[in-house]
Parts: sequence; C-alpha cells; structure tokens
Amino acid sequence: MSTISKRLIFWSLVVLFVVDTVVIYSSGTEEDLGKSFLTSEAKEGKLLFQKYNCISCHQIYGLGGYMGPDLTNTYSTVGKGELYIKAFIQNGTQRMPNFKMNDDEINSLTAYLKYIDKTGVSPVKDFRINANGTVTQNGR
Repeated sequence: MSTISKRLIFWSLVVLFVVDTVVIYSSGTEEDLGKSFLTSEAKEGKLLFQKYNCISCHQIYGLGGYMGPDLTNTYSTVGKGELYIKAFIQNGTQRMPNFKMNDDEINSLTAYLKYIDKTGVSPVKDFRINANGTVTQNGR
C-alpha cells in the first residue's frame, strides 16, 4: 500500500471521527421537560432522598436497589398517588423503616417524587436503538 493511500485513509478516518463526534454530542440535548416541576420543595426532597439513602433500596428510572419498588411513576400510578406515598413514608412497612420524618420532610420528598414522575417513565417499554448506538424512547 502506497504512502498516499495510507494518508488518504488516515485523513478520511479523522474527518469521519470529527463529524461523528459533532453529531453525537449535539443531538439529544433537548431541555428538561420537567424543569417547571423542580420547585424548591422538590429540590429539598431530592436532598432528603439522598440523606436517607433511599436509592439503596428503591429505583429511580430503573437504577438503584431492588429491595423496594421503582418509584419513578408511583405518583401517577392508578390507586397510588400523593396520599399513598405520604402514608408509606410516615408509617413505614415491615420491609421499609419508619424514618420518623416530620410533615415538611414528607411533603418535600413527595414533591420530589412528583417531579420524578413528570420527567420520565420506568421501565421504558417503547424504545428504539439508533444507528449510532444510542437508545431513544419512541414518541419523545
């Protein structure tokens, strides 16, 4: 193989790499649709979720522990919702401890779960794998 052929192949690969990098890093950067739901109370709830290490037992967007249920869409699930969430946080269960949170903490954690509910769906059942290897949810 001649030197000219090697250089042509090399520079072609460099150009393809740069183009691919620009496409990958510029796509999929839409604004967070749930941004309007991220209130100061929801931010406080996120800090409480971290403080009490809820992720060690529960999942958000399918990530986290497996002892408790995925909490991503608990707020909008039929038969559950705000009162259901507050009752579980306030009283605990056999598997979930009662953290003895006050009303403000319970309201903040509930606001955070409302925010989570508005920003995603878990598990993602309707998805497609793109040619570049990324995964996107159909309809979004």
